Amino acid sequence: MSLRTDRFPRWSALTPTRFLRSRLLQRVGINALHLAGVLALACVAIARADVKVGDTFPAFAAAGVVDLAGGTLPATAGQVVLVDFWASWCAPCKASFPAMAKLHTDFASRGLVIAAVSIDEKPAAAASFAKKLAPPFATLHDRTQALVKQVVVPTMPTTYLLDRTGKVRFVHEGFHGDASDKLLRKEIESLLAEK
Repeated sequence: MSLRTDRFPRWSALTPTRFLRSRLLQRVGINALHLAGVLALACVAIARADVKVGDTFPAFAAAGVVDLAGGTLPATAGQVVLVDFWASWCAPCKASFPAMAKLHTDFASRGLVIAAVSIDEKPAAAASFAKKLAPPFATLHDRTQALVKQVVVPTMPTTYLLDRTGKVRFVHEGFHGDASDKLLRKEIESLLAEK
Protein backbone atom coordinates (compact mmCIF):
# COMPACT_ATOMS: atom_id res chain seq x y z
CA MET A 1 0.00 0.00 0.00
CA SER A 2 1.53 3.25 -1.06
CA LEU A 3 0.84 6.74 0.23
CA ARG A 4 -0.97 8.92 -2.28
CA THR A 5 0.69 12.31 -2.33
CA ASP A 6 -1.92 13.98 -4.53
CA ARG A 7 -4.30 14.25 -1.52
CA PHE A 8 -1.92 16.38 0.52
CA PRO A 9 -0.57 19.88 -0.11
CA ARG A 10 2.80 20.19 -1.62
CA TRP A 11 4.87 21.65 1.17
CA SER A 12 7.75 22.27 -1.12
CA ALA A 13 5.57 24.75 -3.06
CA LEU A 14 5.17 26.90 0.08
CA THR A 15 8.02 29.39 -0.18
CA PRO A 16 8.86 31.79 2.68
CA THR A 17 7.18 34.63 0.81
CA ARG A 18 4.00 32.61 0.24
CA PHE A 19 4.04 31.52 3.88
CA LEU A 20 4.30 35.12 5.12
CA ARG A 21 1.60 36.25 2.70
CA SER A 22 -0.78 33.50 3.87
CA ARG A 23 -0.10 34.35 7.57
CA LEU A 24 -0.73 38.03 6.84
CA LEU A 25 -4.01 37.24 5.09
CA GLN A 26 -5.08 35.05 8.00
CA ARG A 27 -4.32 37.82 10.48
CA VAL A 28 -6.05 40.46 8.39
CA GLY A 29 -9.06 38.17 8.12
CA ILE A 30 -9.13 37.57 11.86
CA ASN A 31 -8.68 41.27 12.60
CA ALA A 32 -11.42 42.16 10.13
CA LEU A 33 -13.78 39.71 11.85
CA HIS A 34 -12.83 41.13 15.23
CA LEU A 35 -13.44 44.67 13.98
CA ALA A 36 -16.80 43.65 12.52
CA GLY A 37 -17.79 42.17 15.88
CA VAL A 38 -16.78 45.31 17.76
CA LEU A 39 -18.73 47.49 15.32
CA ALA A 40 -21.80 45.26 15.68
CA LEU A 41 -21.65 45.58 19.47
CA ALA A 42 -21.24 49.34 19.18
CA CYS A 43 -24.36 49.53 17.00
CA VAL A 44 -26.31 47.51 19.57
CA ALA A 45 -25.09 49.82 22.33
CA ILE A 46 -26.18 52.88 20.35
CA ALA A 47 -29.63 51.32 19.73
CA ARG A 48 -30.12 50.93 23.51
CA ALA A 49 -31.81 53.93 24.99
CA ASP A 50 -30.77 53.31 28.59
CA VAL A 51 -33.24 55.88 29.97
CA LYS A 52 -31.79 57.81 32.89
CA VAL A 53 -32.57 60.87 35.00
CA GLY A 54 -33.21 63.88 32.75
CA ASP A 55 -34.31 61.84 29.73
CA THR A 56 -37.83 61.86 28.30
CA PHE A 57 -39.57 58.56 29.04
CA PRO A 58 -40.75 56.64 25.92
CA ALA A 59 -44.47 56.57 25.11
CA PHE A 60 -46.35 53.41 26.12
CA ALA A 61 -48.37 53.17 22.91
CA ALA A 62 -45.36 53.53 20.63
CA ALA A 63 -43.69 50.60 22.42
CA GLY A 64 -46.75 48.36 21.99
CA VAL A 65 -47.67 48.34 25.69
CA VAL A 66 -51.29 47.30 26.35
CA ASP A 67 -53.62 47.40 29.33
CA LEU A 68 -53.87 43.96 30.99
CA ALA A 69 -57.60 44.39 31.52
CA GLY A 70 -58.13 45.29 27.87
CA GLY A 71 -58.89 48.93 28.61
CA THR A 72 -57.15 52.05 27.41
CA LEU A 73 -53.71 53.18 28.45
CA PRO A 74 -53.68 55.72 31.29
CA ALA A 75 -53.63 59.40 30.37
CA THR A 76 -50.22 60.66 31.47
CA ALA A 77 -49.91 64.05 29.74
CA GLY A 78 -49.38 66.80 32.30
CA GLN A 79 -49.36 64.30 35.20
CA VAL A 80 -46.71 63.11 37.61
CA VAL A 81 -46.22 59.47 36.62
CA LEU A 82 -44.79 56.52 38.52
CA VAL A 83 -43.81 53.77 36.06
CA ASP A 84 -43.03 50.50 37.79
CA PHE A 85 -41.55 47.56 35.86
CA TRP A 86 -42.50 44.22 37.40
CA ALA A 87 -42.77 40.50 36.69
CA SER A 88 -45.05 37.80 38.10
CA TRP A 89 -42.06 35.73 39.26
CA CYS A 90 -40.56 38.64 41.25
CA ALA A 91 -41.12 38.48 45.05
CA PRO A 92 -40.16 42.14 45.69
CA CYS A 93 -42.62 43.14 42.96
CA LYS A 94 -45.40 41.40 44.86
CA ALA A 95 -44.36 43.24 48.04
CA SER A 96 -44.34 46.61 46.23
CA PHE A 97 -47.95 46.44 44.97
CA PRO A 98 -49.66 47.19 48.34
CA ALA A 99 -47.29 50.16 48.85
CA MET A 100 -48.09 51.48 45.37
CA ALA A 101 -51.83 51.00 46.10
CA LYS A 102 -51.42 53.29 49.13
CA LEU A 103 -49.50 55.82 47.02
CA HIS A 104 -52.34 55.73 44.50
CA THR A 105 -54.94 56.27 47.23
CA ASP A 106 -52.99 59.16 48.77
CA PHE A 107 -51.87 60.99 45.62
CA ALA A 108 -54.10 60.14 42.61
CA SER A 109 -56.51 62.99 43.36
CA ARG A 110 -53.56 65.42 43.25
CA GLY A 111 -52.29 64.28 39.83
CA LEU A 112 -50.26 61.09 40.32
CA VAL A 113 -50.71 58.33 37.74
CA ILE A 114 -49.27 54.90 38.50
CA ALA A 115 -48.59 52.57 35.59
CA ALA A 116 -47.25 49.14 36.55
CA VAL A 117 -45.71 47.52 33.46
CA SER A 118 -45.33 43.73 33.38
CA ILE A 119 -42.44 42.31 31.40
CA ASP A 120 -43.78 38.73 31.54
CA GLU A 121 -43.49 36.87 28.25
CA LYS A 122 -46.82 35.13 28.91
CA PRO A 123 -49.77 37.50 29.32
CA ALA A 124 -51.65 34.89 31.37
CA ALA A 125 -48.97 34.98 34.10
CA ALA A 126 -49.15 38.78 34.28
CA ALA A 127 -52.96 38.79 34.26
CA SER A 128 -53.11 36.18 37.04
CA PHE A 129 -50.67 38.19 39.17
CA ALA A 130 -52.66 41.40 38.67
CA LYS A 131 -56.00 39.66 39.30
CA LYS A 132 -54.72 38.18 42.57
CA LEU A 133 -53.44 41.53 43.88
CA ALA A 134 -56.25 43.67 42.34
CA PRO A 135 -54.37 46.99 42.33
CA PRO A 136 -56.36 50.24 41.99
CA PHE A 137 -53.86 51.59 39.44
CA ALA A 138 -53.22 50.70 35.78
CA THR A 139 -51.51 47.37 35.14
CA LEU A 140 -49.98 47.18 31.71
CA HIS A 141 -48.20 44.51 29.68
CA ASP A 142 -45.07 45.04 27.60
CA ARG A 143 -46.09 42.15 25.35
CA THR A 144 -43.09 42.31 23.00
CA GLN A 145 -40.72 43.57 25.71
CA ALA A 146 -39.93 46.53 23.46
CA LEU A 147 -40.29 49.12 26.25
CA VAL A 148 -38.16 47.25 28.78
CA LYS A 149 -35.45 46.84 26.13
CA GLN A 150 -35.66 50.49 25.12
CA VAL A 151 -35.48 51.70 28.72
CA VAL A 152 -32.85 49.07 29.68
CA VAL A 153 -34.42 48.24 33.03
CA PRO A 154 -31.66 47.06 35.38
CA THR A 155 -33.63 44.88 37.81
CA MET A 156 -37.12 43.89 38.94
CA PRO A 157 -38.82 45.94 40.16
CA THR A 158 -37.50 49.27 38.93
CA THR A 159 -39.49 52.46 39.37
CA TYR A 160 -39.21 55.62 37.26
CA LEU A 161 -40.75 58.83 38.56
CA LEU A 162 -41.61 61.29 35.79
CA ASP A 163 -42.42 64.95 36.13
CA ARG A 164 -45.37 66.63 34.42
CA THR A 165 -43.33 67.10 31.22
CA GLY A 166 -42.56 63.36 30.94
CA LYS A 167 -38.92 63.64 31.99
CA VAL A 168 -37.40 61.04 34.30
CA ARG A 169 -36.59 62.69 37.62
CA PHE A 170 -35.93 59.70 39.88
CA VAL A 171 -35.05 56.03 39.33
CA HIS A 172 -35.31 53.35 42.04
CA GLU A 173 -33.90 49.86 41.61
CA GLY A 174 -35.64 47.21 43.70
CA PHE A 175 -38.19 47.64 46.46
CA HIS A 176 -36.93 48.06 50.02
CA GLY A 177 -40.14 48.21 52.06
CA ASP A 178 -40.69 51.29 54.23
CA ALA A 179 -37.45 52.92 53.07
CA SER A 180 -38.66 52.86 49.44
CA ASP A 181 -42.14 54.03 50.44
CA LYS A 182 -40.83 57.03 52.42
CA LEU A 183 -38.45 58.07 49.66
CA LEU A 184 -41.11 57.75 46.94
CA ARG A 185 -43.57 59.80 49.02
CA LYS A 186 -41.03 62.59 49.45
CA GLU A 187 -40.20 62.64 45.73
CA ILE A 188 -43.86 62.48 44.67
CA GLU A 189 -44.69 65.40 46.99
CA SER A 190 -41.89 67.48 45.46
CA LEU A 191 -42.97 66.67 41.88
CA LEU A 192 -46.64 67.42 42.60
CA ALA A 193 -45.63 70.77 44.10
CA GLU A 194 -43.96 71.78 40.82
CA LYS A 195 -46.20 73.56 38.36
